[in-house]
Amino acid sequence: MQNRLFIDGEFVDSEAHARIPVLNPHDNSVITEVAEAQKADIDRAVDAARKAFGGWSRLAAADRGRMLLRLADAIEARAEELAELETLDTGHPLRDTKGLDVVRTAFTFRYFGGMADKVQGSVVPVEQGFLNYVLREPLGVVGQIVPWNFPLMFTGWKMGPALAAGNTVVLKPAELTPLSSLRVAELAREVGFPKGVMNVVPGYGNVAGQYLAEHPGVDKIAFTGSTATGRKIVQASAGNLKRVQLELGGKGANIVFDDANLLAAVNGSAFAIFHNQGQACIAGSRLILHEKIADAFLDKFLGLARSIRVGNPMDPATEMGPLTSAQHRDRVLSYVKVAREEGGEILLGGKAPERRELAKGCYVEPTVVRASPRSRVSQEEVFGPFVTVTTFRDDEEVIAVANGTEYGLGGGLWTTNLARAHRVAAAMRTGMVWINCYKRVNPGSPFGGVGRSGYGREMGFEAMHDYTEAKSVWVNVDAQIPPYYPR
Repeated sequence: MQNRLFIDGEFVDSEAHARIPVLNPHDNSVITEVAEAQKADIDRAVDAARKAFGGWSRLAAADRGRMLLRLADAIEARAEELAELETLDTGHPLRDTKGLDVVRTAFTFRYFGGMADKVQGSVVPVEQGFLNYVLREPLGVVGQIVPWNFPLMFTGWKMGPALAAGNTVVLKPAELTPLSSLRVAELAREVGFPKGVMNVVPGYGNVAGQYLAEHPGVDKIAFTGSTATGRKIVQASAGNLKRVQLELGGKGANIVFDDANLLAAVNGSAFAIFHNQGQACIAGSRLILHEKIADAFLDKFLGLARSIRVGNPMDPATEMGPLTSAQHRDRVLSYVKVAREEGGEILLGGKAPERRELAKGCYVEPTVVRASPRSRVSQEEVFGPFVTVTTFRDDEEVIAVANGTEYGLGGGLWTTNLARAHRVAAAMRTGMVWINCYKRVNPGSPFGGVGRSGYGREMGFEAMHDYTEAKSVWVNVDAQIPPYYPR
């Protein structure tokens, strides 16, 4: 288990010898202590990335792609180890880290490994006698800040397109969950990545993250996290006008129409909110039910939520583990009090489990709250296993409710009416819409939001374009240009 900074191809201590304790959220025991990156360490990492940029960006795109493919193979070969490390560090159940997180991470590196030599320029039809072509060139050094909810997966999402496009990277994992990102760096070294191309520097957001965002040697900052922190990232980036990509909060509307397949909607809606303990920016945290089927839906949904096996995430039978930190658990539970104060009805949960073996951990029961669309719990991102329920009568009303927050990341709807499905999806003000499913992601499909959910896109060709600059080149082939100042 690596617990030092990865800078210029080596694992090193921070210059200040500062350390951060990393806790197991199941019982709040200390797993290890990792080196804490401070400003001097960020300087070292940026300098290493800057020196490595020339060679990496000039490397044939196919050769960069092959390096990413080797890394994907190494991740797959160590899937069991990575899954256990991710579960230990985050509390995400082992069945999910094995079945989803590691698989998605390897898939993402493999996808962008294959895309490295497929991002093409273009030729623009301009006036006769001239050739105008457009190149896609890497930006330079990219600073990347990944959150604590899916650290391994987001490491792949951030690094994959940036490295494929020819950039070098300084990645800061969340101080709560740095272990899998450091392991990926170790695997990258093992498969032969050049020194300085990939640097991983755990540290606190208000020190390392802030300095990385404002660093004059960084050409782009890509951040996933809260909207409040995203605003600070924008402000910090202004010094050298670096590019900014933000994937921020969400308050996903999950609409169930009266003609929906009820069983599919119940199962999909439970996954939408309770997967990873609701710690997902795209979680379906607002259930909006047609009044005709609301009672029948809730009867099945509450029964399913009660049956979810909450427990030690290292147990393969566990379906929901702890939240990632005690501080976040307390924040989620504070919204139960808010809901009651606003007149909401707690239909299920709203407390920590009472089982003795979970008493030391950061657990919260699946929580379902009936609340008005304008209440705080329906407007603010709780980021836990906490879903609000409200009802609607017609399409016009539900579209207004769905669009009634400042967020716009993801949302879903359940219906067997094809025309309605497309009409409502088009009307939802959100970066992603799922129809008769929820939280589907793929490296080829753009991921991102609008409004307070940020801007820019992860994944797909959109991500590759966000990590490159368009350069227009004009060539006078045989144009006879008359003098502009004839004499």
